[in-house]
Amino acid sequence: MIYNIYKYESELPDNTIAIDGVVYSLDDWEHPGGNQIRLFGGNDVSVQYRMIHAFHGEDTRKVMPVVGKLLNYNKDYTFDSEFEKELKEEVKKIVLPHKMYATPGFKYRVLLYCSNYVILMYYYVIYGANFKLCTLLGIAEALIGLNVQHDANHGAISRKPFWNDILGYGADLIGGNKYLWLQQHWTHHAFTNDNIRDPDAKSMEPFLIFHNYNAESPNRKYITKYQYIYMIPLFSLYWLSSIFSSEIFSGLQFSVNEYSEINFKNSYIQSKIGISIILRLLYLYLKCFSQFYHYDTTTAMIYIIFSSFVSSLMLAIPFSLSHNFENVERFPSRIDWYKSQVETSCTYGGKYIGYLCGGLNYQIEHHLFPRMSSAWYPYIQETVMNVCKKHKIRYAYYPTFLENFKSTIKYVSSISDIKKST
Repeated sequence: MIYNIYKYESELPDNTIAIDGVVYSLDDWEHPGGNQIRLFGGNDVSVQYRMIHAFHGEDTRKVMPVVGKLLNYNKDYTFDSEFEKELKEEVKKIVLPHKMYATPGFKYRVLLYCSNYVILMYYYVIYGANFKLCTLLGIAEALIGLNVQHDANHGAISRKPFWNDILGYGADLIGGNKYLWLQQHWTHHAFTNDNIRDPDAKSMEPFLIFHNYNAESPNRKYITKYQYIYMIPLFSLYWLSSIFSSEIFSGLQFSVNEYSEINFKNSYIQSKIGISIILRLLYLYLKCFSQFYHYDTTTAMIYIIFSSFVSSLMLAIPFSLSHNFENVERFPSRIDWYKSQVETSCTYGGKYIGYLCGGLNYQIEHHLFPRMSSAWYPYIQETVMNVCKKHKIRYAYYPTFLENFKSTIKYVSSISDIKKST
């Protein structure tokens, strides 16, 4: 193979990735996690590699063909701290790395949530909607989004890439798109609450700000003064913003493409545009066009939009709590990556609410071990808390959803008030 020297990340071919300045080819070897690694083609993935492969040693990379060297890349996150080492060792005592995938109970819930979705969608399409059915279908879509597609697209349901790949398309069957979601979500995980690189930090601007900008910032608008009032109604438009987005035709997620340094303009993403459009048309037929057969235009639109409001709120509200609360870290760069994941996230409730929200109430545990099935988070929570306490790292925990929700509202209100901003 030809060995090349690359001065900048932008020069990397899309069949290569770089880790710690070493450029590896994505060709001529089989990645155990499947072809999804090609999502990152043409990028420095030093952070993403360690994030996704928390329990892998340096020897793991020996199977990857070395084809060059990258001279300039970001080194603002540090790894291998004493906190990280102890955390991993203690967690491994509870969950062995090769057993960190879905438990039998989680698989049962996946079957239950998928069956529930199929049955409700069948009645919705064949017999037409009503408000009760729309409510149940909206909840069913949210359960797919929070549980099934989320764990699948994290590669956390099975060691076999096939099952993660198939179930990951659940995103497309609730009005989203698997490949757009992967771009935004993995970038968010790598750079949580980094206002420059985390796409979630700016995804709702200029109408809603989550970052604590200073008083003179042009990102502050007059309207954001009232954002704590209209935040929830705005969340109800989540489904509509996804359905009417043109991103699916370019294959590029807007927030990532606009704000982040990660470049997803590669051949792998482009090759997925066709299947993405087909699945979007299928979903539009099931959720939207089918209702015009049963009802007049106005009635059909009312049912479609009502169901979309239910699923939007069920999805958006839990996600909004995770990284927006009182005393959250909003400037995490240039520190220990594992420490930043704890201090930019929070955990609330226990395992029972986790059954509904896919374990995403354990957001700290999820961000520390994103490849681990959410079914394991209740088992490792106490250990994570104890290790954080030992290393004097703040662990934000709320006993209930309501307490976390109140903290989020207080935070959003405080950053909307210029007098209280920093």
